[in-house]
Amino acid sequence: MGVVTVNKVAEVSAQYLAELEENAVPVGYKQTEVGLIPEDWEESTINDVLSEISMGPFGSDIKVSNFVDCGVPVLSGLNVNAEKLKDQFTNYVTKEKAKALKKAVASRGDVVVTHRGTIGQISYIPEDSLFEKYVISQSQFRARFVSKVLPSWVVLYFHSSQGSRSLLEGKSHTGVPAIAQATTTFRKLKLSLPRIEEQTAIANALSDVDALISELEKLIAKKQAIKTATMQQLLTGRTRLPQFALREDGSKKGYKQSELGDIPEDWGVMTIGDALDSGFIFDQMDGNHGDLYPKSHEFSSYGVPYVGATDFYSGRIDYKNCKYLPEVRAKKFKKGIAVDGDVLFAHNATVGPVAILRTGLDFVILSTTATYYRCNSEKIKNVFLAKYFESEFFVKQYSAVMSQSTRNQVPILAQRKFFLILPEIEEQTAIATILSDMDSEIQALQQRLTKTRQIKQGMMQELLTGKTRLPFAADIEVDNV
Repeated sequence: MGVVTVNKVAEVSAQYLAELEENAVPVGYKQTEVGLIPEDWEESTINDVLSEISMGPFGSDIKVSNFVDCGVPVLSGLNVNAEKLKDQFTNYVTKEKAKALKKAVASRGDVVVTHRGTIGQISYIPEDSLFEKYVISQSQFRARFVSKVLPSWVVLYFHSSQGSRSLLEGKSHTGVPAIAQATTTFRKLKLSLPRIEEQTAIANALSDVDALISELEKLIAKKQAIKTATMQQLLTGRTRLPQFALREDGSKKGYKQSELGDIPEDWGVMTIGDALDSGFIFDQMDGNHGDLYPKSHEFSSYGVPYVGATDFYSGRIDYKNCKYLPEVRAKKFKKGIAVDGDVLFAHNATVGPVAILRTGLDFVILSTTATYYRCNSEKIKNVFLAKYFESEFFVKQYSAVMSQSTRNQVPILAQRKFFLILPEIEEQTAIATILSDMDSEIQALQQRLTKTRQIKQGMMQELLTGKTRLPFAADIEVDNV
C-alpha cells in the first residue's frame, strides 16, 4: 500500500516513509522485548543469571525479644531506598540467631528487594559495606547473581524508568501493596546485559555522579547546620553584630531578664497581639473561609494560587504543587487573602514551615492551614519576622501549645499570645541580610544538586539502554583494513 504508480513510475508515499522511519532499527542495534538495545548486548531473564534467591524470614522467626545492642544488623525499608545499601541500623540479632535464619542472611554482592509495603525498593550490598552479613526483613527477598552480572548493574537497571515499570507490574491492587509471588515474578523479569566490562564502565560513570551528589548533600547539610546555629545566636541576641554590640561610651552592652529569659538590654519583647495593637504588624489572618470554603470541583490548573501548609518549601511556596482557583471564584473570599511581602506560617496539620510571599500577583488565597502576617516595614522587617518564626524561642512556644492538644495545630488566637523579641529596625535589617545571604547560598547548592540528579537520570536513560556508548565500549577493532 506504500507504493503508488503514476504514469508507470513507482513512487513511495509520504505515509510509508514516515512508518519506515518510525519502525527502522538503527545500524548496530536490535529490537527486543526490553526495547532497542545494541546488537552486542544480550536480552536475558533474571532467572537466566541468578545463582540464588530467597525470601526473608517469617514474622514469627524474628521477635522483639531477639534484638540485641550489637551483632548482625536487621534490614528495613530505610536501608534499601537508594541504589546502594545504607548502613544505618537500629535492630540487631546475635550471630547465632542469624545463623539459624540461614537463607534470610544477605552478604556483600547480594541484591535486596522490597516485595511488600514500599514495593519496588531495590539495593545492592557493596563490597565495602560496614558489615559482612545482614538479616533481611519479612518484607524483602535477596538475590545473588552469576559472575557475568554486576549486582550494581541489576539495581541500576531496575532504577531506570523502564526497569522500574517492569518491577512494579506484578503489584497487587488490594490490601497492603505487594508483589504477587515475589521471587517467581522477579525470576521472570527481563533485562538487557552488556558484557561485564561495559557494565563496569557504566556503573563507574554513574558512581562518579553519585559521589558528586553525595558531596553536595553533605555540603548542604553543613551549610544548613551553620545557618541554624547562626540563627539561634543572632535571633536571640546571644551574639551581637559588631556595629550593635557597644554602647555610645564604648562599653559592651549587657542583657536583661524577659518573659523568654535573658535578652539584649536594648531589645524589646511583646506578644503578637501587642504587635497588632501597636501597629508593628498591620494584619494577621488565616484561611478559615467558613461557607465559602471551595469544593474540589472548583479547583483548576491555573488562576489564583490556593496555598496550604503542604505547599511550603525552603522558605518559599512551591507553586507547582499548590491548587488554583479561577479568579472570579477567588475574588469571592473575604478572609485569608495574602499579598506579596506577607509572612506565611503553616499552623495546621503541618506546623512550623514559614515562607515570604513573592508572586508578582495581586493576591493569593490561603487555606485553613496557613496564617499570613502583614508587617509594618518601618518597625518589623518581614525577613526578620520569618526567620524569628524559625528560631528556638518561637518553636518552643508553639510546641508547648501543640503538646496540650491531640490535634496538630496552632490556632490563630493562640498565636497572638506568643512573644516576639525585637531589636531596632537597623539591627533587624542587618540580621535578616546575613541570614538571607545564607539562604541564597544554600538555595544555589540545592539547585546544583537538583541539576546533578537530573544529569544522572539522563545518563541512566542513555547508558542503560545503550543509546549512548562509552568510548571504550563503542570502539571496534577492525583488522586487515
